[in-house]
Amino acid sequence: MELPNCPKCESTYTYEDGALLICPECAYEWEANPAEEEEFTVKDSNGATLRSGDDVTIIKDLKVKGSSSVVKVGTKIKSIRLVPSPDDHTIDCKIPKIGALKITPQFVKKA
Repeated sequence: MELPNCPKCESTYTYEDGALLICPECAYEWEANPAEEEEFTVKDSNGATLRSGDDVTIIKDLKVKGSSSVVKVGTKIKSIRLVPSPDDHTIDCKIPKIGALKITPQFVKKA
């Protein structure tokens, strides 16, 4: 079976790891079947469609559950990941100085 080249650096040395394809040269990971990801759509507070890899900005102070930390208005989050979730927290991201969080799309806008 012929694996596709890396979409980021065009390397031919990609390999398969479960459901993901990985490039050993630039460490980029992507799904082998991107059609499943496109069916799942999320809209931000302004109605713009979000996709995995987008950058967003927080529009309201958010208290971090189980901590005294607060994510302030205007905090920019790079390279979000969209995950289907039974609750409303469909944005998975890492915030500097706070860590990994799941956020509801109504509290972000596309940057």
